Amino acid sequence: MRVKDSPRTWLCLLGLVVCLRLVVAAFLPLSPDEAYYRIWALAPAASYLDHPPMVAAWIRLGITLGGDDPLGVRLVGVLAGAGLSFFLFRAVRDLLPGAAPALAWRACALLQATLALAIQSIVMTPDMPVLFFLSVLLWVMGRIVAGGSACWWLAVGLVAGLGFDSKYTAVLPVAGIGLWWLGQSLWRRVPGQGRHWAAIAGGLVLAVLCVTPVLWWNATHGWASFARQGGRTADWHPGRAFQFLTELLVGQAGLMTPGIAAFFVWGQVRAWRQARQVPGAALLACLVAVPACVFMQHAIGDRVQANWPVVIYPALGVATALVGWRWGRWAIGGGLLVGTLVYGQALFAPLPLSSHTDVALRQMAGWRGLAADIGAVARPGEFVAACDYGTAAELATVLPGRTVVGMEPRWALFNLPHDVTGGGIMVCNPRRPFDTAVFASINRLGTVMRGRRGRVAEPVSLYRVRLRDDLSTAQRQAMARLPVAGGG
Repeated sequence: MRVKDSPRTWLCLLGLVVCLRLVVAAFLPLSPDEAYYRIWALAPAASYLDHPPMVAAWIRLGITLGGDDPLGVRLVGVLAGAGLSFFLFRAVRDLLPGAAPALAWRACALLQATLALAIQSIVMTPDMPVLFFLSVLLWVMGRIVAGGSACWWLAVGLVAGLGFDSKYTAVLPVAGIGLWWLGQSLWRRVPGQGRHWAAIAGGLVLAVLCVTPVLWWNATHGWASFARQGGRTADWHPGRAFQFLTELLVGQAGLMTPGIAAFFVWGQVRAWRQARQVPGAALLACLVAVPACVFMQHAIGDRVQANWPVVIYPALGVATALVGWRWGRWAIGGGLLVGTLVYGQALFAPLPLSSHTDVALRQMAGWRGLAADIGAVARPGEFVAACDYGTAAELATVLPGRTVVGMEPRWALFNLPHDVTGGGIMVCNPRRPFDTAVFASINRLGTVMRGRRGRVAEPVSLYRVRLRDDLSTAQRQAMARLPVAGGG
């Protein structure tokens, strides 16, 4: 039986997907990075070491609306993951005016069915905010291409700035807009473009205003975040270019799922072929080409993390409205099936995978069991400390009523209490070294296994420690008391 392509059909499908993601988001334990970003949300700042502050703002809003639990942390991300489809739908209609409504809805469905969006919708990281704002940016640019008011350039600046406040890689698609604008100036003009100079300048001012807090935070913290992200280019191994390029291409095929990846590539081919005649097609080609070239260049000498290229996914999805749809339902169905299977493995672990291949086991499993092991040896009044930020943040979510301490130099950059004294339990992976100079005494208590159903995620060593009384200011600043679940 043929399924009718109607707005009701696609909206029902989107509604089912959102309901499933809300359930998964509620029951799946937080990953270490999510728990870390939760600390950000409870320690507001203009920016942070690893990323700009948007993910923290979204988590704070979610916690306010849904509570300090996994669903609250992820709530805004799940809703935004669904909401971006409406902006993509309008972007298709404006950028590719010849596309039928059914093609626009199917383009949205293809993006929703990617494994990348299935994961990013229920695991709260900076990728979800940047995906959302880049989708809004596509809609705004569609209004400009369709001959809308010059004021839309102000919206471009605002949304581009919010995208940068989500993740630094947002500058790459924005650079693609600059390339498109230059090309249109040379080939043909977008309607009214010559009268838009003032609005473009205003958009630039709005973008600068949006990113000023991030710039200010970096300027007052030794440019720590920019140095951390820019430092990724220092490790350069061109002899491993084939390995890195292969990992990049295979990883993206997996995150898109193969069927959807074929449609994404096909859509880009059609966009390039129509670039001279259709300004919207040219824009989509530029939005993808600039980031893709940067990632390919980076892969010549270093590994590209699998989630980095998601900034091009909204443009890839819109461009699929340029191609035929004979096998579109199969690609969408296959992607949704893969996402559902990943959810099932994460929640119920039906396959006996090791921690090397099961990311959910490695990152999310066994934290409450570890909390019980710590509680069995910790004395009243002792703090619980961890030598890495992920473990410390996870313990802050599962140890209400305890003082949980992060012990890394990164914590000196947080607006958190640093008045840690006395003794407690140190928690650390035995393969990870930690600074022993801050302790007057260290007694190893043993090693416990974090995991689930007999499968080990990682070994964890427990130590009873006592801090020295003569710690330097820098050493004390590197120790912070983290906000625990329940407001403790």
